[in-house]
Amino acid sequence: MIKKIDKNQDRVIRHARVRKKVFGTPERPRLNVYRSTNHIYAQVIDDVEGHTLCAASTLESGIAAKVAELSKTEAAKVVGAAIAEKALALGVKEVVFDRGGYLYTGRVQALAEGAREAGLEF
Repeated sequence: MIKKIDKNQDRVIRHARVRKKVFGTPERPRLNVYRSTNHIYAQVIDDVEGHTLCAASTLESGIAAKVAELSKTEAAKVVGAAIAEKALALGVKEVVFDRGGYLYTGRVQALAEGAREAGLEF
C-alpha cells in the first residue's frame, strides 16, 4: 500500500535538525519563521530565557490592512519589515535566522529580505 508523504512532518524533522545548531542568545536572539497556507508568522526569541521578545504576522490588524491586496510573497516582505521595526525598538540589531525547516526561497526569503531592508542584521 502506498502511503501519502506528510510534507509537514518532514519539515518538522528538518527544523529539529537545524535547531541543534541555531540558538538564540539575549545579545543575538533567533528570528523564527512559520509559514501556513495563507499566512506567515515571525518571532524573535531569546532561547536562554525561553521568551518571545516580539512577534509579527499577517493576522495582526495593522499588517492585515496593508497586505489585503498584496500577494503572499509581498505580504511576507511587509511582515519582515514589521518584525525588524519591533526588534529594533527593543534594542535588538542582530539576529540568528531560523527558517523553520522551510527552503530559503519564496515567502521565507521575502520575509528575510524585508527584515534586512528595515535594518535587522543576520
